[in-house]
Amino acid sequence: MTRFGYKASAEQFAPGELLRFAILAEELGFDSVFVSDHIQPWRHDGGHAPAALPWLGALGARTERLAIGTSVLTPTFRYHPAVVAQAFATLGCLFPGRVVLGVGSGESMNEAPLGAVWPEPKERFGRLKESIELIRLLWSQDRVDFTGEYYTTRRATIYDRPQVPVPLYVAGAGPAATRLAGRRADGFITTSGKAPSLYADTLLPAVREGAQRAGRSLSELDMLIEVKVSFDTDLDRARSDTRFWAALALSAEEKTGVEDPVEMQRLAEALPLDRASSRFIVSNDPDEHVAAIARYLDLGFTHLVFHAPGPDQERFLRRYAADILPRLRALTS
Repeated sequence: MTRFGYKASAEQFAPGELLRFAILAEELGFDSVFVSDHIQPWRHDGGHAPAALPWLGALGARTERLAIGTSVLTPTFRYHPAVVAQAFATLGCLFPGRVVLGVGSGESMNEAPLGAVWPEPKERFGRLKESIELIRLLWSQDRVDFTGEYYTTRRATIYDRPQVPVPLYVAGAGPAATRLAGRRADGFITTSGKAPSLYADTLLPAVREGAQRAGRSLSELDMLIEVKVSFDTDLDRARSDTRFWAALALSAEEKTGVEDPVEMQRLAEALPLDRASSRFIVSNDPDEHVAAIARYLDLGFTHLVFHAPGPDQERFLRRYAADILPRLRALTS
């Protein structure tokens, strides 16, 4: 079954306001809410960075059926993997069958400000693999002795473990992490708005390859993509709403070494609007909008989480629930 979720923009809204939007998403029929775990936002002015773990606890307590989780959390620098294992085991006990742990290898802007020496991709990937192994062990065994290259535990036990296992998803934008998702994870997370060939020729084949190596089928994974959308009856408004998230349109080269939201904001604000909006599906026509989203369904994604950039999230949620979700559900039924 295809699911449709709401991306809670933690970098854009204060915790209480964000919670109100997420609760409304459940009321309007969205299936899930995912939140990023940043310690710094993409821009300084008007930016926010609520901690994901307590926020998810508040969301779980105020909702009844939503799947809730991170997209993504980095379990390798700011957190010891055992702390992540304990936190999500607790959330799983409180909200059984509803919690997802989404993990990734991280970004320097979220780790380096707290003193982490930001390593090369090979080490980041190694840390991610090792943290996943340790989290899985702590969720399944008592008194875990673990000696890895990066992490160590001595007779560690998670005493409160949920009866319904917490699924673990791996985020990836390159083939190595994507193969890891296929081999070891319950789901794969990526984001929209990049070259179509990246999904068709690199990411999805890598997930499939990883799954096959583990003797699994791709159908066993939840294939989640954050779809960046700006939909409004006013096309100019839909386009201008993307300005807050212009940093997403910066190239990897432009962002390399940038660990300060003030500098990230400066770089983003220098972009023309056409480029700032380039990562988003921008439309004022429901049928045109759904046709653009359908490309990701055709690729094989089964869980679409919509990220809207505008300041009026209630307007977005209500309009999307009325005009877009019914069309998508009819398309996938």
